[in-house]
Amino acid sequence: MKKLLTVLGLAAFSLGYSQGGTLILNNYSQYDFVGFIVANNLAGGCYPYVSSNNPDMVRVPADSHMGNGNELKYTNYKDQYTSSLYPMTSWHVSTSSALGVVRAWNHPSIMPGGVISNNTRWATTKFVMYYPGTTTLAPDNFNGAITIAGNTCYTASDNMTSSTGNNSAEIFTLASGGTTFTYIQLY
Repeated sequence: MKKLLTVLGLAAFSLGYSQGGTLILNNYSQYDFVGFIVANNLAGGCYPYVSSNNPDMVRVPADSHMGNGNELKYTNYKDQYTSSLYPMTSWHVSTSSALGVVRAWNHPSIMPGGVISNNTRWATTKFVMYYPGTTTLAPDNFNGAITIAGNTCYTASDNMTSSTGNNSAEIFTLASGGTTFTYIQLY
Protein backbone atom coordinates (compact mmCIF):
# COMPACT_ATOMS: atom_id res chain seq x y z
CA MET A 1 0.00 0.00 0.00
CA LYS A 2 2.85 2.40 0.85
CA LYS A 3 4.43 1.78 -2.56
CA LEU A 4 1.15 2.53 -4.32
CA LEU A 5 0.72 5.77 -2.38
CA THR A 6 4.31 6.75 -3.11
CA VAL A 7 3.86 6.13 -6.85
CA LEU A 8 0.59 8.09 -6.90
CA GLY A 9 2.22 10.95 -4.99
CA LEU A 10 5.13 11.09 -7.43
CA ALA A 11 2.75 11.02 -10.39
CA ALA A 12 0.72 13.89 -8.92
CA PHE A 13 3.92 15.85 -8.28
CA SER A 14 5.09 15.26 -11.87
CA LEU A 15 1.81 16.52 -13.30
CA GLY A 16 1.85 19.54 -11.04
CA TYR A 17 5.43 20.28 -12.00
CA SER A 18 5.03 19.71 -15.73
CA GLN A 19 6.02 22.38 -18.23
CA GLY A 20 2.33 22.80 -19.04
CA GLY A 21 2.50 26.29 -17.58
CA THR A 22 2.30 29.27 -19.89
CA LEU A 23 5.14 31.63 -20.76
CA ILE A 24 4.16 35.24 -21.47
CA LEU A 25 6.69 37.84 -22.60
CA ASN A 26 5.47 41.45 -22.44
CA ASN A 27 7.76 43.94 -24.17
CA TYR A 28 6.59 47.35 -22.97
CA SER A 29 9.88 48.95 -24.03
CA GLN A 30 10.59 51.03 -27.11
CA TYR A 31 13.15 48.44 -28.29
CA ASP A 32 12.92 45.04 -29.97
CA PHE A 33 13.63 42.05 -27.72
CA VAL A 34 15.88 39.38 -29.27
CA GLY A 35 16.66 36.47 -27.02
CA PHE A 36 16.87 32.82 -26.13
CA ILE A 37 13.99 31.28 -24.20
CA VAL A 38 15.09 28.55 -21.79
CA ALA A 39 13.33 25.93 -19.70
CA ASN A 40 15.01 23.44 -17.42
CA ASN A 41 14.51 21.01 -14.58
CA LEU A 42 14.33 23.03 -11.38
CA ALA A 43 13.73 20.00 -9.17
CA GLY A 44 17.43 19.12 -9.27
CA GLY A 45 20.28 18.56 -11.66
CA CYS A 46 19.18 21.26 -14.15
CA TYR A 47 18.54 18.65 -16.87
CA PRO A 48 16.63 18.25 -19.06
CA TYR A 49 17.37 21.67 -20.53
CA VAL A 50 15.39 23.13 -23.44
CA SER A 51 16.17 26.30 -25.36
CA SER A 52 14.86 28.04 -28.44
CA ASN A 53 16.46 26.70 -31.61
CA ASN A 54 14.73 27.82 -34.80
CA PRO A 55 14.93 30.68 -34.71
CA ASP A 56 17.81 30.56 -32.22
CA MET A 57 16.61 33.78 -30.71
CA VAL A 58 13.04 34.93 -30.87
CA ARG A 59 12.32 38.56 -31.81
CA VAL A 60 9.46 40.36 -30.08
CA PRO A 61 8.96 43.88 -31.43
CA ALA A 62 8.87 47.00 -29.30
CA ASP A 63 5.53 47.73 -27.63
CA SER A 64 4.30 44.11 -27.89
CA HIS A 65 2.36 43.09 -24.80
CA MET A 66 -0.92 41.70 -23.47
CA GLY A 67 -2.50 45.17 -23.58
CA ASN A 68 -2.41 45.23 -27.39
CA GLY A 69 -2.52 41.46 -28.01
CA ASN A 70 1.03 41.27 -29.39
CA GLU A 71 2.73 39.46 -26.48
CA LEU A 72 4.80 36.32 -26.92
CA LYS A 73 2.71 33.51 -25.46
CA TYR A 74 3.83 29.87 -25.32
CA THR A 75 1.40 27.46 -23.68
CA ASN A 76 3.88 24.60 -24.23
CA TYR A 77 6.59 23.53 -26.69
CA LYS A 78 4.10 22.08 -29.19
CA ASP A 79 0.99 24.24 -29.19
CA GLN A 80 2.96 27.49 -29.37
CA TYR A 81 3.75 26.65 -33.00
CA THR A 82 0.15 27.08 -34.13
CA SER A 83 -1.01 29.64 -31.54
CA SER A 84 1.86 32.09 -30.98
CA LEU A 85 2.64 35.24 -32.93
CA TYR A 86 6.31 34.20 -32.58
CA PRO A 87 6.40 30.44 -33.25
CA MET A 88 9.43 28.28 -32.56
CA THR A 89 9.81 25.56 -35.23
CA SER A 90 12.29 23.54 -33.18
CA TRP A 91 13.83 23.34 -29.73
CA HIS A 92 17.33 22.36 -28.60
CA VAL A 93 17.06 19.63 -25.94
CA SER A 94 19.85 18.45 -23.63
CA THR A 95 19.42 15.67 -21.10
CA SER A 96 22.99 15.94 -19.77
CA SER A 97 26.07 18.11 -20.19
CA ALA A 98 26.58 16.43 -23.60
CA LEU A 99 25.66 18.42 -26.71
CA GLY A 100 21.97 17.52 -26.98
CA VAL A 101 19.65 17.27 -29.98
CA VAL A 102 17.24 19.40 -31.96
CA ARG A 103 13.57 18.44 -31.68
CA ALA A 104 10.82 19.70 -33.98
CA TRP A 105 7.93 21.51 -32.29
CA ASN A 106 5.77 18.36 -32.65
CA HIS A 107 8.29 15.73 -31.49
CA PRO A 108 6.67 13.27 -29.02
CA SER A 109 9.26 13.83 -26.28
CA ILE A 110 8.40 17.53 -25.96
CA MET A 111 4.64 17.29 -26.38
CA PRO A 112 2.48 17.97 -23.32
CA GLY A 113 2.77 14.88 -21.13
CA GLY A 114 6.06 13.86 -22.80
CA VAL A 115 9.23 13.08 -20.88
CA ILE A 116 10.88 16.46 -21.52
CA SER A 117 7.80 18.63 -21.03
CA ASN A 118 6.93 16.85 -17.78
CA ASN A 119 10.35 17.60 -16.34
CA THR A 120 11.04 21.19 -17.36
CA ARG A 121 9.78 24.62 -16.49
CA TRP A 122 10.16 28.02 -18.18
CA ALA A 123 13.07 29.56 -16.32
CA THR A 124 15.44 31.92 -18.12
CA THR A 125 15.99 34.33 -20.96
CA LYS A 126 19.26 35.65 -22.37
CA PHE A 127 18.52 38.72 -24.44
CA VAL A 128 19.69 41.80 -26.31
CA MET A 129 17.54 44.85 -27.07
CA TYR A 130 17.74 46.63 -30.44
CA TYR A 131 16.28 49.75 -31.97
CA PRO A 132 13.07 48.62 -33.74
CA GLY A 133 13.63 46.69 -36.96
CA THR A 134 17.42 46.99 -36.81
CA THR A 135 20.48 45.30 -35.38
CA THR A 136 21.60 48.54 -33.72
CA LEU A 137 21.96 47.97 -29.98
CA ALA A 138 19.66 49.82 -27.63
CA PRO A 139 21.49 52.34 -25.45
CA ASP A 140 22.70 51.92 -21.87
CA ASN A 141 23.57 48.20 -21.96
CA PHE A 142 19.96 47.01 -22.08
CA ASN A 143 20.81 43.31 -22.40
CA GLY A 144 21.67 40.33 -20.23
CA ALA A 145 20.18 37.27 -18.64
CA ILE A 146 17.41 36.91 -16.08
CA THR A 147 16.17 33.74 -14.43
CA ILE A 148 13.35 32.94 -12.04
CA ALA A 149 14.14 33.24 -8.34
CA GLY A 150 15.50 30.04 -6.85
CA ASN A 151 16.90 28.69 -10.13
CA THR A 152 20.30 27.34 -9.07
CA CYS A 153 21.20 26.39 -12.66
CA TYR A 154 22.11 29.99 -13.56
CA THR A 155 23.87 32.79 -11.72
CA ALA A 156 21.57 35.51 -13.10
CA SER A 157 19.12 37.55 -11.04
CA ASP A 158 15.35 37.60 -11.56
CA ASN A 159 15.56 41.27 -12.59
CA MET A 160 17.96 43.78 -14.08
CA THR A 161 18.13 47.51 -14.70
CA SER A 162 20.08 49.12 -17.53
CA SER A 163 23.15 51.20 -16.68
CA THR A 164 21.25 54.52 -16.80
CA GLY A 165 18.20 53.13 -15.03
CA ASN A 166 15.95 53.97 -17.99
CA ASN A 167 15.11 50.34 -18.85
CA SER A 168 14.57 47.16 -16.88
CA ALA A 169 13.56 43.52 -17.16
CA GLU A 170 12.09 40.97 -14.77
CA ILE A 171 10.95 37.35 -14.71
CA PHE A 172 8.53 35.83 -12.22
CA THR A 173 5.83 33.20 -11.85
CA LEU A 174 2.21 33.35 -10.74
CA ALA A 175 -0.09 30.40 -10.13
CA SER A 176 -3.79 30.49 -10.89
CA GLY A 177 -6.25 27.63 -11.00
CA GLY A 178 -3.50 25.02 -10.84
CA THR A 179 -1.59 26.53 -13.78
CA THR A 180 1.74 28.30 -13.44
CA PHE A 181 2.30 31.40 -15.56
CA THR A 182 5.86 32.60 -16.10
CA TYR A 183 6.16 36.25 -17.08
CA ILE A 184 9.10 38.00 -18.70
CA GLN A 185 8.56 41.75 -18.70
CA LEU A 186 10.69 44.40 -20.36
CA TYR A 187 10.22 48.10 -19.63
